Amino acid sequence: MKELATRAISGAIYVLLLIGSLYSEVALAILIGIFGIICLMEFSRLIKLKSYIQYAIFLILYGGFWYLRVHNTTNIVGDEATQILLVITIFVNLILIKDLFTSKRIPLFESKRFITSTFYLTSGFIFMLLISNYHKAFTPLLLLGGFILIWVNDSAAYMVGKNFGKQKLFPSISPKKTVEGFLGGLFFACISSYFIALYTETLNFTPWLILAIIVSVFGTFGDLIESKFKRQAEVKDSGSIMPGHGGLLDRLDSIIFAAPFIYLFLRIIHF
Repeated sequence: MKELATRAISGAIYVLLLIGSLYSEVALAILIGIFGIICLMEFSRLIKLKSYIQYAIFLILYGGFWYLRVHNTTNIVGDEATQILLVITIFVNLILIKDLFTSKRIPLFESKRFITSTFYLTSGFIFMLLISNYHKAFTPLLLLGGFILIWVNDSAAYMVGKNFGKQKLFPSISPKKTVEGFLGGLFFACISSYFIALYTETLNFTPWLILAIIVSVFGTFGDLIESKFKRQAEVKDSGSIMPGHGGLLDRLDSIIFAAPFIYLFLRIIHF
């Protein structure tokens, strides 16, 4: 009971911080940046990256894209930089998916550690920032909708998998995940997309339905990839900042990985 209460309190603080920051563009950008630095610290420990260079890269890229998105009136430079970052990030993420299936261990030679920390983790937070400032306007409900889809997907996948799961999804990486749980999470995420479309008045139902599928699929990949990094590091949690939940990276791994694909879809529908 005490552990459940601890999980509930730390989880509630995390959610309240996120929701509370949605009322201010600056507050949300700062919160995403702080989350990014904490996750980068946890990830650096996982991949044994003993350097400060990745933090400088994070601050330069995150601050640079925030400035370009908010202060560049023509957005030409910002759009071109975003497109380049998006292409590189998706390429790196697809390589990580390949490594998930084809490699017993994700290769982590020195240069790949910096590539992964930059274009897997840092880029994920940059695209969260860009989603919340999409289409030349402050659009925090788009980002909140993505988080809600993640929360619904994860909660439903856990409940369905626990009660009905039989076929393991990826037993070598995450023994508790099941195919039934994944399908249950996908189903309830799709159901919740209707209510997100109805109450946020951001996008129509069809785009939110497609986003639910994107979030469920790529969020699951993000969770599995982070689990593989943890297995390689031989740790259960990425950190201990959230009592009862583990590290912040454990809570954000799905949205970090899904964010570039969410942003890509938003660009496509507004092209």
